[in-house]
Amino acid sequence: MTPVARHQPWLAWFALIGSAWVFVLVALGAFTTTIGAGMAFSDWPLSNGSVNPPGWMSDIAMFAEHSHRLSGTTMGLITIVLAVGLARCEARRWLRWLGWGALAMVVLQGVLGGTRVLFDAVAVPGFAMSLGQMLRIPHGILAQLFVCLLFAIAAGLSRSWCEGRLGAPGTVVRRWSLATVALLVIQLAIAATMRHNHAGLALPSFPLSSPAGDLFPPDWNFLTGIQFAHRVMALALVGAVFFQVRALRRDTGASSLLLSLGWLLVVELALQIALGAAIVWTQRQVYLTTAHVLLGSATLATAFLLAFLAHREALEAGESADPRRLAARRQPLPATFPLEHSV
Repeated sequence: MTPVARHQPWLAWFALIGSAWVFVLVALGAFTTTIGAGMAFSDWPLSNGSVNPPGWMSDIAMFAEHSHRLSGTTMGLITIVLAVGLARCEARRWLRWLGWGALAMVVLQGVLGGTRVLFDAVAVPGFAMSLGQMLRIPHGILAQLFVCLLFAIAAGLSRSWCEGRLGAPGTVVRRWSLATVALLVIQLAIAATMRHNHAGLALPSFPLSSPAGDLFPPDWNFLTGIQFAHRVMALALVGAVFFQVRALRRDTGASSLLLSLGWLLVVELALQIALGAAIVWTQRQVYLTTAHVLLGSATLATAFLLAFLAHREALEAGESADPRRLAARRQPLPATFPLEHSV
């Protein structure tokens, strides 16, 4: 495969920093939700009317929520620099659009987080959850998709991507990679719904559904149903990851990096299932629950990265098909790409 763009180390490293920091944000958000500290402050964007509220370092609920807000602000600043850097320095249109997409998503996340606080007392007829409490679910789901978007940008800026050293896997690998990502997104949506409806212990035993040894929930309702769906989806993911790794091993066009990501996915999924069991056995221990959310985000990121890398040629096909862009890539890019070339 031929090079698609000049590798820009500073921008690639900055994207990696953003991809790492997002897990700090996810971890703090997960911890805040786990201990029920989402309403430690009733105002937004300030916390008790201040950017540095008194006592937040000594109160665990205030510390969790305010740290989450500060880490979100930091993530927003990182994303702004990344989006502007891509717009000014990156020749590939699709990658510039990913940068602006990441910026739009982080703004939307901030708005969702804020309205969750401001609308916490707004009742929704026919539902036990208030409007603010309902907004926690899309806020949690969007956070996982934001992680994937940052990973896509970091991958597209990497030296291996730019120099075409990622192999060319076949159709079977690409299809299984997409199927795994789709199942993980569904699983995380189920998990967010379950988590914010406090259904994590709706089935009090594991792996069976009741201490009496029932395979299926003895009492069906929304809470037990969503918890059981979460467990069934875990089994579906085991099957999908198995077939994906088998396809990677048989595909001579798959690079060693893709196969390594496949095996990493196996390890992450095994640990995730073990953490899920431990959460039930320990009656939702705080740090285990937080780790389960964080590892779920990392598992989706790994699966998405594998799928994204496996589709490199298709993503770059549009750029290569444009003679003007192809000619531009054959010329060395200046140290600072002119603004008029980025639009």
